[in-house]
Amino acid sequence: MTAASAQRAQELRGLLNTAAHAYYVLDAPVMEDPVYDRLYRELLELESADPSLVTVDSPTQRVGGTPAEGFSSVRHRIGLLSLDNAFNAEELGAWYGRLLRVLDREPSEGQPRPALAMVGELKIDGNALALSYENGVLVRAATRGDGEQGEDITANVRTIGSVPLRLQLDQPPAWLEVRGEAFIPDGVFDGINADRQQRGEALFANPRNACAGTLRQLDPKVVAARRLDFFAYTLHLPDDWQGQRPTSQWDSLQWLRDAGFKVNPNAELLPDLDAVEAFFNSWDGGRRQLDYATDGVVVKLDNLRLQDAAGFTQKAPRWAIALKYPAEEAPSKLLRLTCQVGRTGVITPVAEFEAVPLAGTSVSRATLHNADRLDELDLHAGDTIVVRKAGEIIPEVVRVLKELRPTSAERLQLPHTCPECGSTLVREAGEAATRCINSSCPAILRGALRHWVSKGALDVDGLGSKLIEQLVDRGLVQSIADLYRLDAALLSSLERMGQKSAENLVSALAASRQQGWARQLYGLGIHHVGEVNAKALAATFPDADLLQTAACNAPESITAVFGIGDEIAQSLQQWFANPSNLQLLNGLREQGFSLALSADEQRRAEAASSERHLSGSTFVLTGTLPTLSRSQAKELIEAAGGKVSGSVSKKTSYVVAGDEAGSKLTKAESLGLTILDETGLQALLGSPQSA
Repeated sequence: MTAASAQRAQELRGLLNTAAHAYYVLDAPVMEDPVYDRLYRELLELESADPSLVTVDSPTQRVGGTPAEGFSSVRHRIGLLSLDNAFNAEELGAWYGRLLRVLDREPSEGQPRPALAMVGELKIDGNALALSYENGVLVRAATRGDGEQGEDITANVRTIGSVPLRLQLDQPPAWLEVRGEAFIPDGVFDGINADRQQRGEALFANPRNACAGTLRQLDPKVVAARRLDFFAYTLHLPDDWQGQRPTSQWDSLQWLRDAGFKVNPNAELLPDLDAVEAFFNSWDGGRRQLDYATDGVVVKLDNLRLQDAAGFTQKAPRWAIALKYPAEEAPSKLLRLTCQVGRTGVITPVAEFEAVPLAGTSVSRATLHNADRLDELDLHAGDTIVVRKAGEIIPEVVRVLKELRPTSAERLQLPHTCPECGSTLVREAGEAATRCINSSCPAILRGALRHWVSKGALDVDGLGSKLIEQLVDRGLVQSIADLYRLDAALLSSLERMGQKSAENLVSALAASRQQGWARQLYGLGIHHVGEVNAKALAATFPDADLLQTAACNAPESITAVFGIGDEIAQSLQQWFANPSNLQLLNGLREQGFSLALSADEQRRAEAASSERHLSGSTFVLTGTLPTLSRSQAKELIEAAGGKVSGSVSKKTSYVVAGDEAGSKLTKAESLGLTILDETGLQALLGSPQSA
């Protein structure tokens, strides 16, 4: 490599990246196509002659390399949570009320609500991406996945012209996390489908599905040909970065623009809730003129300090909400009412109707949830119904056009017996759900097996729904534990199962015995115990026996776990009280399952518990602390075993009060609770003996 070649390559990269930013992001070309092509070829020739000149931010690396064999799973540095939804002004107002309460800014009775500045952004109907930069260079791009882990699709995202390979900053941070939405513009989508139609290929249902499928293509050249676009909307910077740091969401959007990202131009800074509603209403019609799909508006608290104070639930930020537009509706004729039996025995009525196009897909089925909803709709055979997609995703029956009802039509009701096993159905007082309580019901067993082998649970590859149906229908599997009694000879005798597939499945089942206690617990399918709750419970109760003892004899120890409430504690108590569930646990132990933390997990848990001297203590944070953000204080407390609550009660152990502490401090004083400032909190965190 000569110095002249290296200097020229650097110069060409700068010219080409600047031109790409002007074209893809600013929509203001600064270079004619022939000039760009000539410079691009010159850079390509330099890099071909001397591969050491190739850098990850080179424009030649947007599309390159051989197709991938698959995508690896990566853990996000910062989680990608989803947003809670609101579908009308009342639900928006309720969210705002909750936000004021958690910020300790609720008005006194008879006083107006205080106005907090918010940012309204169009909700792009695409696919969320997490972009990671190190020293200004794109090093990784990943899908949302489950919010904690996604798939590494860096090679594909490099093909998106509006994603900068290098930040346009003189002094970039050591690392930067950017969140945004990849999408296919409507015009591009129409062209893709036109080409597919000419080639006799199946058409994509809508731009969002096309984008999702494109991002998971193994060949980046296919991705490049589909011309995806990208809008950035969130950034995360290192705490110790000394550069100019945005203090609001509005400033963050400008920071992203300055760094070289494409930001949706239709965002607006809104002074109060009335302005939010006006912004939302103004785009109801205007969104149809855009060249990309949007199904609502994302409303975010503008002040980043207040965002931090508001914090998160386990699933979503408290400081943001997606305000959705009413879904498209269409009439259709009801053909029949069927029922599904879930893995917990819940009977779900399903309306089957003549197929109608909705939000880009053909829809012919919709859940009716339960008997109450069925009665509310007053469905009769042959009714004409109005169908829509809730949140433009899930089909639902909105209402019945009774004026079109056939004469003498029969009213539809849930059956009295299980459609799968014939057992009498039960509906307990005060419950909306109707259930089959026969634990041997084939439908319940099939659902339990599908859940056990699912990706978030035991993650058994090769055991799909069709094979599960065969195993259950032939009586080969009557419980989860029976899966581990299967051998390759028996499996290979089943339909569509060869010897090699059977051997692979037996190996996959054997390997699943090594999955951690949290996955095993989640796989049991206990009502209300999801992946996040299972991890929290497994960390606190290191084996099934301890969890059973706590659930049956000390439910207060269950609810003491952060994020676990009375509903989960009650569900665990009911589950362990069922003899068939205890029989299942014994069967799993016989098949080699520990139903406990492994030795390594146990050591890590013990090391962590030695530092959790605040276990059993409940904290409430109010006001602004001098050096700690609300989320930092919360993380420190939880790392020490404490629980952070949003409300003050007699059970509160400590109230940590900073500047501008409000009604929570007043209530704490009236109850005689222990009140700490930041210094007192730090002392408590650092002194196990004082706890």
